[in-house]
Amino acid sequence: MAKIALASPVLDDEMRDAAAHALQNERFVGGESVHKFEEEFAQYCRTKYAVSTASGTAALILSLTAKGVAGRQVLTTPASFVASANSIIHARAVPRFADITLRDYTIDPARVSSSLNEETKAIIPVHLFGFPAQMDELRRIATDRGVALIEDACQAHGAVYNGKKAGSIGDAGCFSFFPSKNMTVGGDGGMMVTDDEMIAEVVTSLRDCGRAKGSKYLHTKVGFTERLNTVQAAIGRVQLKRLDVWNEGRRKIASMYDLILSDINGLILPCKGDSNVHPVYHMYVIRSKRRDALRAWLDSAGIETGIHYPDPIHLQPAYREMFGYRGGEFPNSETLCREALSIPIHPGLSEEQVRFVSEKIHEFYSREKAGSPER
Repeated sequence: MAKIALASPVLDDEMRDAAAHALQNERFVGGESVHKFEEEFAQYCRTKYAVSTASGTAALILSLTAKGVAGRQVLTTPASFVASANSIIHARAVPRFADITLRDYTIDPARVSSSLNEETKAIIPVHLFGFPAQMDELRRIATDRGVALIEDACQAHGAVYNGKKAGSIGDAGCFSFFPSKNMTVGGDGGMMVTDDEMIAEVVTSLRDCGRAKGSKYLHTKVGFTERLNTVQAAIGRVQLKRLDVWNEGRRKIASMYDLILSDINGLILPCKGDSNVHPVYHMYVIRSKRRDALRAWLDSAGIETGIHYPDPIHLQPAYREMFGYRGGEFPNSETLCREALSIPIHPGLSEEQVRFVSEKIHEFYSREKAGSPER
């Protein structure tokens, strides 16, 4: 049976032509497409600067390093991909966690406020699944406590919070272009955006071996090799032009799911946006106490699903070993990871496919209600 894909990255003739043109006419590293992509991404996010990197993780590491977090603590959410916390360790800081709300699955400002201490240097809110965190409150907390605010917007390209693009609200915002994201570059890639000239200059240097501005062999910092290559930037420029249309397609699919699935008892649908918050549905994540059985049922019908994420970061083996977490420390994050199931959402998904997925979810709950075993 043909699968209805969970995600479907786009690589069409225009993108292939852009990649071929870059290969034939530009430097492989640091070509014109890289600079244009940065300019266009900054314009899109309405920030003064954008600096491309080799990955979203690299964008986070370099932004944190630019804010001088080494030897201090950085607070983030345990309900995210592990890179959100790994970046803190690679920036030579100590990760600490604050739990999420079960309303929108982003970090809880009240728990952030109570978790800060004199060792805290920065906060990393994660716009999980494309839904913006409560940035006004987090911005107020960060300002009052004198700590940096670095947005993990790796799943939130184009999301809007109170009229501002995700990534443009904190001191810096970090994006990933991994192939499953709302836009990609044909592989790994990332971007940091900011209005802070110092952060932009330091990240630009750090991604390029710590090279001094305008110099080839003078290095003022101990940097990294975390550049985005020219071919990927050329693909990214085309994808960026399509992003708003693709995001609107995702919102329409989410609205269909919201309408069709709203009558199922025991199924929790994702938080909806409103006039001030416009999510971009990197994933459409439902919650069910029968998550694993539901996933098996959908798989048998040819419907691909995902679990994002099976374990919260603090219960990953590396973090258990380093910090002694045992479970129960962040109950909302643990609940989400036990119950979350991502169902297909991407701009290429047809209305017929959305209705088929929804029908199969209805069938699962109807069989469960009737006491029938799932097959």
